[in-house]
Amino acid sequence: MKSVRYLSRWAAYGLAALPISLARVPVRLRVPRRLLGARITPRGLNWTRVRLHSTLGAAAGLVAWFAALLATVALVRGVAYPLVAAHDHENSWGGPTLGGAWAVHAALGIGLLPLWGVLLAGLGAVQVGLANRLLGRTGPWWPVPVSLALAAGGVLLFVSWLHQI
Repeated sequence: MKSVRYLSRWAAYGLAALPISLARVPVRLRVPRRLLGARITPRGLNWTRVRLHSTLGAAAGLVAWFAALLATVALVRGVAYPLVAAHDHENSWGGPTLGGAWAVHAALGIGLLPLWGVLLAGLGAVQVGLANRLLGRTGPWWPVPVSLALAAGGVLLFVSWLHQI
């Protein structure tokens, strides 16, 4: 149970990182310490580092919110399958009966929730690493290129998703 609470804090930070990346620098340093216990000791901050953190943090935060949207859609469509998409249950997963299709879609919608939580927690870890690297004294090198890749991948995923709806 302790690990679920720990994971949920990191996932919450992954979602909160979007507004945090647009806040003042003291807030950006305080929230990870209070929510996660992750201390970020500031170094000589300049305009470039703060703006870069705002841009990359907001991009990764948007990816986290889009992932949360997809998780919500999957959960609602799975649990409410007969109300949302039961027009062709003979050819859907779990078909040919409505009960089988509903069971499979509900199991997937509910069963994938822990994976969505792990994804959001990972995005929260990227956000903390990014803050450590750009605002703090020390930090790993990898959050900057990962944030750039997340921004590019998030745009591609969003455009692909828009084309299929």
